Amino acid sequence: MLLKKKLSILPGVFLAFVLYTFSQGLNNIIGIELLGYEKSPISTAMIAILMGIILGNIFSIRKGFLIGLDFTQKYILKLGIIFLGIQLKPFEFLKFGTIAIPLIIVCIISVLIVIKMLIKKLKISTRMAYLISIGSTVCGTTAIMATAPIIKANKSEVAYAIANITVFGIISMLIYPYFANFYFNGEPLFVGLFLGTAIHETSQVAAAGLIYDQQFNSPETLNIATVTKLIRNTFLVIMIPLFAFLYNRGKSKVKEYSLLNIFPYFVLGFIALIIFRNIGDQIFLTENTQNIWQGVISNIKESAKVFLSMAMAAVGLSTNLKDIKSMGYKPFVVGFIAMMTVGLVSIIVMQSYIGLFLS
Repeated sequence: MLLKKKLSILPGVFLAFVLYTFSQGLNNIIGIELLGYEKSPISTAMIAILMGIILGNIFSIRKGFLIGLDFTQKYILKLGIIFLGIQLKPFEFLKFGTIAIPLIIVCIISVLIVIKMLIKKLKISTRMAYLISIGSTVCGTTAIMATAPIIKANKSEVAYAIANITVFGIISMLIYPYFANFYFNGEPLFVGLFLGTAIHETSQVAAAGLIYDQQFNSPETLNIATVTKLIRNTFLVIMIPLFAFLYNRGKSKVKEYSLLNIFPYFVLGFIALIIFRNIGDQIFLTENTQNIWQGVISNIKESAKVFLSMAMAAVGLSTNLKDIKSMGYKPFVVGFIAMMTVGLVSIIVMQSYIGLFLS
């Protein structure tokens, strides 16, 4: 039974890998063969998600593939993010973290205030507003799914909120790398902080960072965006108890929940890869061993990009535009305003950062 369950994920995972491979090949044809670049200036991750959306909405994806696509979005994505840790050094993680935390806190508070004001204007449920709030400010679908039982949200409210995060996250994922490069004049620190705070899902941030790296040759930006987003994810441990208190105050007994169940453990895997990289740097010092070690690092880096691109293909294939269209407009107005708020607040706060770092 267990073997059958494991085998059931293979078709969807294989489909995501095939779409990644096709996207990589198409990227090489366009960027290298047609445009004449030595390395294609186009992002494979971006092609993968766009191809996934197109194919997923032209053809009906069979149920046999959906299990593997879901597995790819959840677990292969997290493995790709963990592998990104191989690019960082511990002091870089701490440096980026101390800069990112105040920015994250201001963004969270700002979105909560704005959505609180919108509830009465647009007459959407408090539960819906809470789901959109936590999805926009912390870690997307994961935050929504973890919060829903605490505030007793129904399935349609959860579906609306996830559709919000999917639509506006994909839009920002595709637009923000280019906007940030223009607005912040290609400065990796500010671009990375912006991508890490202004985009909803962990997968979307990782993809946006990868798109930026592939378009503008800036692995540092990918590192900073990833670190910023992973720190945002840990705020789930604070936000869910807060929302549970706010929603249930004065009501009957709050539904029990466990902080251990909502903690994003792949953050620890990411940190473990940082430590692993730096231990290896200290151990493999001779020329021969150093060459082998650099090969290991290079393979892990490339694997991270493959896994993230596969996850983007799976996200695209699983995005049903008809379902999103049928959900009405009011929650999407709230989602759009939440996206704009977190983006604008991130830019405004970063203006003070720019003055601080350039003074």
